[in-house]
Amino acid sequence: MARRAEPRRGRAWIALLALIALVALAAGWYSVHQSMPGWYARLWYPLEYDEAVNREAARNGLDPALVAAVAWRESGFDPTSRSPRGAVGLMQLLPSTARFIAGEPGAPSGSPERLEDPELSLAYGTWYLRYLARRHGGSIPVALAAYNGGTANVARWEREARARGAVLRVPEDVPFAETRNFVRDVLRAREIYRRAYDDRLAPAPSS
Repeated sequence: MARRAEPRRGRAWIALLALIALVALAAGWYSVHQSMPGWYARLWYPLEYDEAVNREAARNGLDPALVAAVAWRESGFDPTSRSPRGAVGLMQLLPSTARFIAGEPGAPSGSPERLEDPELSLAYGTWYLRYLARRHGGSIPVALAAYNGGTANVARWEREARARGAVLRVPEDVPFAETRNFVRDVLRAREIYRRAYDDRLAPAPSS
């Protein structure tokens, strides 16, 4: 009987060592995923159309890493992407929003009906992001909340905050979970894009 126990003990040790190795690998992966070094970030955060991203960001005085982060969060850089609500293209603009942009002074050239064109989508989406930032005192977080949650909703949240004698904090005070997550994701991704693609994205404009 003692001889039979030896193989069982050997298999138990092998299983234990395999489990320890698996835990170590998982811990190592988690550490890399949390620190998100540049080489690893590129696997999770792709960058396409960087020439257009840089051009439209410069034209509108925005950080190219921010524009890239919005495109990543909205469509994963898929120009054919369509949302259930009808948003179209790389920057996921509603056709009604694109028509509004087209009628504004200094709007990008190109038909608002061509939102699946990635360069046009970047031009329209970046222009709109700048418009929202200017409308909200230069605040990028509030502009992102308006980009995702709608300008009417942000205006209402700001009124409600003022009625409480407070200032709307974004994303903390945003009642829509989708919009809170959108703002957080984009702001985090902006830092990751800047670190991972500093060789392909132009420097952010000085403020």
